[in-house]
Amino acid sequence: MPRLHRLLGLLALVLTPVVHIAPAMAASPLVERGAYLVRGIAACGNCHTPKGPDGRALPDQEMAGGFVIETPVFRAVMPNITPDKETGIGNWTDAQVAVAIREGKRPDGSILGPPMPVDMYRAMSDTDVQAIVAYLRSLRPIRNAVEKSSYKIPLPASYGPPLGKVPDVSPSNKVAYGKYLADIGHCLECHTPMVRGQLDVSKLGGGGRELPGPAGGVLIAANLTPGNPDGIAKWTNTQVKHAIAAGVRPDGRQLVRLMAFDWYKTVTDKDLDALVAYLRTLKPVKP
Repeated sequence: MPRLHRLLGLLALVLTPVVHIAPAMAASPLVERGAYLVRGIAACGNCHTPKGPDGRALPDQEMAGGFVIETPVFRAVMPNITPDKETGIGNWTDAQVAVAIREGKRPDGSILGPPMPVDMYRAMSDTDVQAIVAYLRSLRPIRNAVEKSSYKIPLPASYGPPLGKVPDVSPSNKVAYGKYLADIGHCLECHTPMVRGQLDVSKLGGGGRELPGPAGGVLIAANLTPGNPDGIAKWTNTQVKHAIAAGVRPDGRQLVRLMAFDWYKTVTDKDLDALVAYLRTLKPVKP
């Protein structure tokens, strides 16, 4: 028996490190990139994760869906995008998930409606959409059936022709990469006025769009262009980055949590620099 105890003890010493090392080895570079995008600039959880009374996402319900965004023209119920096979996307192929993200089409051929920013996600590179899919696959499956969204406006037949190969954008081109990040973060989807249900791209970043606010209120998106004398044109780059990542204006006022600063706080300083560099290039729009 003493010999058996010694053997069992030796076996425990050999196996114990494996238990601690395995989790650290589990995340591939692709999953890590996907986590950085989903939990950062793309802020997918700002819509797809249920929220508590304080407006914060519930960490144990990541991507389980059910959050409702209601406007005069639609009631959008965010779908469950965990790998659950009955109520989520567990039965979709990787290619089908990528098509849903960048082309707005479900496997059954139906079209995704707003607020899914498909027009901007079409710019997402093949590498990054694959990373996001890989991260979504790594999530804990959560069983949560949600109701379907309803629209009083017609949805498009498509958001454009099927995408071919979409290359990466090099971070070395600061402004181009900043635009790429702004597209993934769909920043200008909220900060551009709407005309007959479509973004008025002639006033890109010009603000004025009405958005659902807390307790049934209405928020007016800010004008981010240099044409707004009371906007970010007079803020320093550091102040703009602090507003994005911390949700605090230079005068100390807190931004409303519809702004996804709970996610943007994880964006690297270098990426924030690129994003601000791009915002500085927007064409001035009068308030």
